[in-house]
Amino acid sequence: MTLSPLTAVSPVDGRYHHATRELADFFSEYALIKYRVFVEVEYFISLCNSGIPQLRHFDGSLNDKLRDIYRHFSQDDAQWIKDKEKETNHDVKAVEYFLKDRFEALGLIDSMEFIHFGLTSQDINNTAIPYSWKEALTNAYSPLLSSLIEELKRLAAEWKAVPMLARTHGQPASPTRLGKEIRVFVERLDNQLELLARIPHAAKFGGATGNFNAHKVAYPDVDWVAFGNSFVNDTLGLYRSQTTTQIEHYDHFAAQCDALKRINNILIDLCRDIWTYISMDYFKQQITEGQVGSSAMPHKVNPIDFENAEGNLGIANALFEHLAAKLPISRLQRDLTDSTVLRNIGMPIAHSLIAFKSIAKGLKKLILNESALQADLEQNWAVVAEAIQTILRREGYPKPYEALKELTRTNKSVSQATIASFVETLNVSDAVKEELKAVTPWTYTGV
Repeated sequence: MTLSPLTAVSPVDGRYHHATRELADFFSEYALIKYRVFVEVEYFISLCNSGIPQLRHFDGSLNDKLRDIYRHFSQDDAQWIKDKEKETNHDVKAVEYFLKDRFEALGLIDSMEFIHFGLTSQDINNTAIPYSWKEALTNAYSPLLSSLIEELKRLAAEWKAVPMLARTHGQPASPTRLGKEIRVFVERLDNQLELLARIPHAAKFGGATGNFNAHKVAYPDVDWVAFGNSFVNDTLGLYRSQTTTQIEHYDHFAAQCDALKRINNILIDLCRDIWTYISMDYFKQQITEGQVGSSAMPHKVNPIDFENAEGNLGIANALFEHLAAKLPISRLQRDLTDSTVLRNIGMPIAHSLIAFKSIAKGLKKLILNESALQADLEQNWAVVAEAIQTILRREGYPKPYEALKELTRTNKSVSQATIASFVETLNVSDAVKEELKAVTPWTYTGV
C-alpha cells in the first residue's frame, strides 16, 4: 500500500499533514541525514584549521565546494545513504561513506580518512539533532506561537473595556474585564517563551566516551577541548557540554521539554476558558455555509477548534513528559535507548503546531455577544457587596463585612433595588450613600 494521507499511521503525516508539513525540513529521516552531513562537513573544515600537519595545505579555497555537499543535498543523496546503511547496518557510518564518495569526486582522496576523524556516531547525532531542534524552534515553532500571542494581544486590546462577571470556584465574583482576562494568557505565554529562550541548546562532542581519546593519542599537542568548544559553540552556534559520557546528558533538552509543556498547559487553560465562555453564550461563532455541527442536531455550532487543540496539546505533553523523563537516563557510559526516542522529538512539536493553528482558527471565529455579558452582570448585583463593605471599612463603619454577608449570602435574588434599599439604612453621610449607590457590576472592574 502506498503511503499517503489516507494510509499514514500517524495523523501527523495523514489527516493533519497540511498543518505539520514544514516540520519535514527538521525532523524527517531526510532532514536528519542532511544535518549529519552538515556537521561532518563543517567538522572537516574546522579540522583543517586545527593545526594538524596533514591538513595544513587546505587554504579554504575548496570550502564552498565542500559546503555545496549539504547546501544542495537532495533526496537522491539521502537515498544513496539509506542504501549504504543496508550494507553497513549503521546510519552514521553510511554518511561517512557518502562523504568519502563526494571527496573522491572532488579529488580529495588523500584527505578522506579525516572525515569523521576521531569521532563516534554520537558526536554527530548529538550535534546534528540539537541543531535541527534549534532550527525547528526558531523557524517553525516560535513564529507560529508568537503569531498566536499577537492575536491574543489584539483581542485583549479590542475587549479591554468590556466588563465581565468573574467566576471563582465557578461562582459569581468581583467583576473583571474580558480584555484583561485574555491578557493574563499573553503575559503567561510571553514569560514562558522568555524562559525557554534562556535554556542552552546543548550538544555533546568529545569522542567515544567524551574524553577526546582518539584525538589526543594522534595529536597530543592540540588543545582538543578548545577545538571542540570552538566548533560546537562558534561554528554550530550550540552549547558544548564539557563533561559527558558517550552521549549528551540531555538535561538542558529535558528542561526545554518541560518549558514547552508549560506553554501547552497555559494554552489548554485558554482553550477551556474560551470553551466555557462559548457555552455561557458570551461568544457566538461564525457560521460557515455548508458545514455541519452535529450529525443529529442541525442547530449546533460546536467549539471544535478549541477541543481539537486541547486534545493535541495533551498528546504533545505526554510525549514531552516522556522525553524529559527518559533521555537524561542512560546506563553507564551509554545505552541505545535514547536513539529510538530521539527519532520522535518532532512528534510533540507537530501536535503543538496542530494545536496552535487550531486555536488561531477558533479565535477568528469568535463573535462577542456583549448582551450576554451585560445580562450576567445585571443578574448578579451581589458582587458589589465587596465594594460597599470596603468603602464602609474606610469610613469606620462597625462590622461592614457581616452586614453585607447577611444581605447577600442568601438564596434570594439581590438586585439594584435591594442594594439601594440597604444603603439607605446605613448610618453614613448622604455623600457616602451616593458613592455606594454609584457602584455597579459593570463599573466595579478595578484598574
